[in-house]
Amino acid sequence: MTSFAADLPWVQGELILAGFAMLAAVVGAWAGDRAAGPLSVVGAIALIAAGVFGIVFDPAAPQVLFGGALVIDGFSAFAKALIAFSAAATLLLGADHFARTGERRFEFPVLVVLATLGMFVMVSARDLITLYVGVELQSLAAYVLAAWRRDDARSSEAGLKYFVLGAISSGLLLFGASYVYGFTGSVRFETIAAAAPEGGVGFLFGIVLILCALGFKMSAAPFHMWTPDVYEGSPTPVTAFFAAAPKVAAVVLTARLLSEPFAPLIAQWQQVVAALAAISMVWGAVAALVQTNLKRLMAFSSINNIGFALMALTAGGEGGASAALLFLAIYLPSTIGVFALILSMRRDGQPAETLDDLGGLATRKPWMAALFTALMFSLAGVPPLAGFFGKYATFIAAINAGLVPLAIIGGLAAVVSAGYYLRIVSAIWFRPAAAPLGPASGTVVLTASAAVALVFPILLLALGALEAWAKSAVATSF
Repeated sequence: MTSFAADLPWVQGELILAGFAMLAAVVGAWAGDRAAGPLSVVGAIALIAAGVFGIVFDPAAPQVLFGGALVIDGFSAFAKALIAFSAAATLLLGADHFARTGERRFEFPVLVVLATLGMFVMVSARDLITLYVGVELQSLAAYVLAAWRRDDARSSEAGLKYFVLGAISSGLLLFGASYVYGFTGSVRFETIAAAAPEGGVGFLFGIVLILCALGFKMSAAPFHMWTPDVYEGSPTPVTAFFAAAPKVAAVVLTARLLSEPFAPLIAQWQQVVAALAAISMVWGAVAALVQTNLKRLMAFSSINNIGFALMALTAGGEGGASAALLFLAIYLPSTIGVFALILSMRRDGQPAETLDDLGGLATRKPWMAALFTALMFSLAGVPPLAGFFGKYATFIAAINAGLVPLAIIGGLAAVVSAGYYLRIVSAIWFRPAAAPLGPASGTVVLTASAAVALVFPILLLALGALEAWAKSAVATSF
């Protein structure tokens, strides 16, 4: 156990984010909303720096900090890099969008950074109290972001639904944590793991409650009820943020719980996680088929994709956790790129977010149609795009663990999900032309183009290195 001062260098990323949030709040209170633009740029730089620090301070062996509250290891470093870079991308998208719509406020970068700080705490948590603090820090900022447009009924409804259902989720998390503490006598992960075999039914009940609460945070069915409405009602940059970084944090936190304190009871929790995975994959695929709003469709797409990540976690062990990391690393650029393109769909200053609005895109904006098509095919898992290899990793993890029935369900769900991705592609290329869309900003074009470049060919060429990094991160952490 080291001293407090000796632990601080290991959390430089978290200190950068906390320092920026406090400084930005003071500057914003003094300068007002005219500081929103510069603060957004500095916030994005702070997020990238925090992600880089997470990679640089990747220890060969786990470093336990602050009396056992946090741990810095390869697993958390990988997750922090994904979280920080995706948050930075969505922050810049939001700053550009709100400047164009006249909704720029200095609180936006503050809230995004605070939510990201909460996610950093989540992925490094080593006891149940720290876990809860991280989850709530992320969630409270997210509730405000969902209700960003205070004068818009849909945005206010999204924020209220998210808050009410999120409060229920937090109650489940605390209730489950109290059961785990009551039947093991500790909140520390290592002590819980040692006492798990004698925990009894009460301990199992606590595990189920915690997994249900985390299922809400990652939009896993049947705890997804908030997702379509919040995705549709929130401003599109906020929706892009929700679809990216928080998903990584929730999946990685779940993986840590399953690999550390709950690892001795894999035969019990595996059934719960497998059920969440199967329901998410099937319901996300089927429900998306009838959607006409692009943001609602992408909400069900995220539910479906979380099912694949959970299928990898169901496998347990190093293979399952590393497959989930690889899948998330490939999923993020595709999702952010799609939302960047949806963000550019505006007509007469108003958002155009339906399938009908995509009509004629191939003739009027062929570059945008090509980017949309590539990202849809990547999300659908069509080779040789990177999305195929992300889903392939989750199937291999499940099959190697003997979960063939779950893999079959996943395969059927993947085929069904291809239907709604092809609906979008069909609307782009074959649907009658709608009224022309407004011009896209340089930030949107750059973000979408970078996302396509990542899914093909950059991540494809770096796939071996990325997979090796994911496996190393898991092997040196658990």
